[in-house]
Amino acid sequence: MKPDKNQLPEVVAREQWIKERKELLIKEKELTVQRDKLNTERRRLPMLKIEKEYEFEGTKGKLSLMDLFEGRRQLIIYHFMFDPDWDEGCPSCSLVTDNIGHLSHCTHAIPIWFWFPELH
Repeated sequence: MKPDKNQLPEVVAREQWIKERKELLIKEKELTVQRDKLNTERRRLPMLKIEKEYEFEGTKGKLSLMDLFEGRRQLIIYHFMFDPDWDEGCPSCSLVTDNIGHLSHCTHAIPIWFWFPELH
């Protein structure tokens, strides 16, 4: 017999809940430490020199990959899926872009937005 997916967890006394929550918090903190270590390793990966001459065409005309940076250290890019035959963009892409916070909060890069409708 499969467990009922709609079944709620057991209701317990506050003391038991606090005890179990503290035990879980220890595991959550261990996971956070491991994730931080992994993120540090990722940031320390060597860089890759881009040899290919990419060319993009947008509202500013033809631009190279380097032009997109506009002198900044980092470039934030999001591939928003929108088929020319669609009336609306991809639902997941729309959700992501609808929930982007104020871009001034990006301290590692000054984001700029480009629209490449024919990018596949």
